[in-house]
Amino acid sequence: MKAHTSQQNRAQTRAALATVLARLDNADAVDAFLEDLCTPGEIVAMADRWSVVPLLAQGMPYRQIHEVTGVSVTTVGRIARCLEGGAGGYRAALQEHHRDQHHRDEHQHSEALPSG
Repeated sequence: MKAHTSQQNRAQTRAALATVLARLDNADAVDAFLEDLCTPGEIVAMADRWSVVPLLAQGMPYRQIHEVTGVSVTTVGRIARCLEGGAGGYRAALQEHHRDQHHRDEHQHSEALPSG
């Protein structure tokens, strides 16, 4: 980060970034934006962190999460602390994730029912 950027300016820029992300209307648009904004390594790191969140919510032990995802136990612990006492972002995203999964499950179930 540039040393000459003021704390206030960083906060405004971060708020603007959050607003832009919130206004993108679908996953493909967000993915394209992230691809342009981030390095491939940053995207992989974020995706790895996100893959840990549902597993923690299921109660999976840290070491097993590490074995399944390859994410270090230290990082898993950091994510768990954020999930429990962070800013609430992981928790909000997890709720949306569960809502999406529930919607998909209902849709698949209704398609499987015989029409009649």
